Amino acid sequence: MVGTLAIIVSSALVYSAPLIFTALGGTFSERSGIVNVGLEGIMTIGAFSATVFNLFTVNIFGALTPWIAMLFGGVIGILFSLIHAVATVNLRADHIVSGTVINLMAPGLTVFLTKMIFDGHGQTDLIKARFGKTSFPILKDIPVLGEIFFKDTSAPAYVAVLVAILAYYVIFKTKFGLRLRSVGEHPQAADTLGINVYGMKYAGVMISGFLGGMGGAVAVQSISGQFSISTIAGQGFISMAAMIFGKWNPLTVMAAAIFFGLSQSLAVIGSQIDFLKNLPSVYLQAAPYVLTVLVLVLFIGKSQGPKANGQTYIKSK
Repeated sequence: MVGTLAIIVSSALVYSAPLIFTALGGTFSERSGIVNVGLEGIMTIGAFSATVFNLFTVNIFGALTPWIAMLFGGVIGILFSLIHAVATVNLRADHIVSGTVINLMAPGLTVFLTKMIFDGHGQTDLIKARFGKTSFPILKDIPVLGEIFFKDTSAPAYVAVLVAILAYYVIFKTKFGLRLRSVGEHPQAADTLGINVYGMKYAGVMISGFLGGMGGAVAVQSISGQFSISTIAGQGFISMAAMIFGKWNPLTVMAAAIFFGLSQSLAVIGSQIDFLKNLPSVYLQAAPYVLTVLVLVLFIGKSQGPKANGQTYIKSK
């Protein structure tokens, strides 16, 4: 029983880590009043950037390569998210349309660059330095809990949990977070108090770009092992569902992302679990997307996001 739980938890953490990072990024963006449906595209560009960085620097950074590549994917995610920020903040474009353009642009651009860099192939080479399984000293020796949570598990997932805790503190306990939330709730009132509304919106989108890029980088370096057009296939939208399900609170968003990560992982480990091994694999593969639709249908009307979310703000004279 403990062994089965260990397999389930370990696999769920691997698949939930990219979702946690990306969903937290979406939370920052929407707290500033910018709807970012381009998370899928940002994850894609982050995954591609991290893969290329990993392949060309592994001989330099060695075992640290995946971690540095994760940060590099986040930086490229920031640059890519600026397209969305400029379009929605300065050019006053519709947030959904701008995000959709991001989602359409990223796959085409990354596949084109992949073919240019890797001799016409539709996928990159396999990366050598990946996020493997990690065991935490001392903690892994705790009876029962150690084997389930701290032995042969995903280090990026625990980093994501720490980022979620930090995000909660930043959003609800700091001056920056208060200003960010005020801009997302009532930008006119925030403006009259001297808050740089446009600056806060840019900050929210750029943080979402950084975390979304990191999410893509974690996905490719811990799950697929190489980048192709199918590396990021719906994870960005699942992250948005986790954000809505979690009601824009980093801690509950994290819990929702872990729930969706578990549903994704069951398609991989279902054959190792007694009560699932006889279930057709197609059902388990479809489960994450069915759950996403159900969550959106059941909860999107009940979850109240920031009041000015998605609204174009025009600074008054």
